[in-house]
Formats: sequence, structure tokens, C-alpha cells
Amino acid sequence: MSFVVTELRGKVALLSLNNPRKKNALSHAVMTELMHVLTELQADKVPVVVLGATRESNVWSSGSDIGELPRSHRDPFGYDDSLEALLRTIQRYPGAVMAMVRGGVWGGACDLVMTCDLIIGDETSSFAITPAKLGIPYNATGILHFINRLGLNVAKEMFFSAEPISAERAERVGILNHLVASDKLMDFTLDLADRIASRSPLAVAVIKEQFRILAGAHPLSPEAFERIQGLRRQVYDSQDYEEGIQSFLEKRAPRFKGE
Repeated sequence: MSFVVTELRGKVALLSLNNPRKKNALSHAVMTELMHVLTELQADKVPVVVLGATRESNVWSSGSDIGELPRSHRDPFGYDDSLEALLRTIQRYPGAVMAMVRGGVWGGACDLVMTCDLIIGDETSSFAITPAKLGIPYNATGILHFINRLGLNVAKEMFFSAEPISAERAERVGILNHLVASDKLMDFTLDLADRIASRSPLAVAVIKEQFRILAGAHPLSPEAFERIQGLRRQVYDSQDYEEGIQSFLEKRAPRFKGE
């Protein structure tokens, strides 16, 4: 079974997450397949990619596959882990990568959507970043994705509360480029994708790379970097981290102790 359904529509590639049984969780297998498809599309010089989910999916993605996260004493979102590699693949894809969202987007999938260049959603779309529900320390790169897109106030609320943001608010705060009625979502998204695909692919690729470089142009001293890593280590070495994952797997509310 393919976890990613690929369809070429002219100069636009439509990729659909296709693991509804697991709510399109971002397992290592799903992310590896996504990276493989994106690498092939880059080689074929496809200028625009639209990332969505199949109609059978009642959520866009439930986020990272919790069962695959390390139980303790290792960074769950290190530089070489699958999610980070996938996000870099999207950032460095030399063309526009658009997210077309129908349904809920949770956890690591929310970071995936935030990393896309544009986001189009319908009235059923919602967005939640949930590490605080599981006692998971999120990484600095991911937090920066949210700060760059939303600013500090909304980013802090999303991370601290772990509550979903509705489609209407998502449009107001800048998560969504466009909020579109569900029956028009596909046509609207593909029309915008076609217009982008008709522009100079070299110009779009160069401008996108400039955005990537400038968005990350925040000086950070070695001391500050080590401080961040030390803070995160306190969490993934903690009992709260183990309890968060265990409670999720046992489908019960976590009993956090702050230690």
C-alpha cells in the first residue's frame, strides 16, 4: 500500500496522504515515502506541489506516530529524525509547496503544514500543536516556524494550551492564506497552483530560497544554543515525558508531576 497518492495535473503535482486507518499519522514510512516522491518531483522539475489527504481521511493528519518516538533519554526531534528531514526537504524544494487542508491537523503535522509555502483550508480545518499534552520538548527549529508565521503571542498560546485553532481564527492569525468552502477547496487550490506554475520557475525558486535564508537569519550565540539544548534535555529525560507517551498509548489522561 502506498502511503502517498501522487497525481500530476499539468505542471502541478497533487500528493495525498493515504493512511486513514491511522489518521494519516506521520510514521517513518510515511515521511520516507513523502521525501522520495518530492525528490523525484524535484528531478522532474515540477514547479508546484500540493500536499493534501485522500477523501477517505476524516483528519488531515494526527501528527507524529507516537508509538515510534523514543521512550526517554533521547531527543525525539533531533536533526536527523524523519520529521526534521522532511521539513528541510519541503523548505528546500525549488518550487512552491502548498498545503490543502480538510480536517484536523495535529502535532508534528501542524509543523509540517506551517513549513509549507502556502496553506489553503476549508471550514473543517483546525490546527493544534500538542507537545505540552504529551510532555514532549519541541525543538527550536519548529518553534521558529511558528514564530515566523504567527508572531510570539499566537505561537505561545498554541504551544502552551495545545488547543486547536478553528479555521476562521486560523485565517485571521495568518495560518491560512485562504479559507474556502469545502466544495470549492480543490478547484480553488488547483487554480492558484496553476497560476503559480505559470510564473518563472527560476524566479520562484530563487525567491523561495531567499525567504528561507532570511527567515532563519536570527543570530544565536553558542551559549544560548547550549542553553536551549539543556532545557530540552530536562524534558526528554523526565518522568513526564515517559508518562505522556505511555498515557497516549494506553488512551488515558496523563498524570504529569512536573519531574
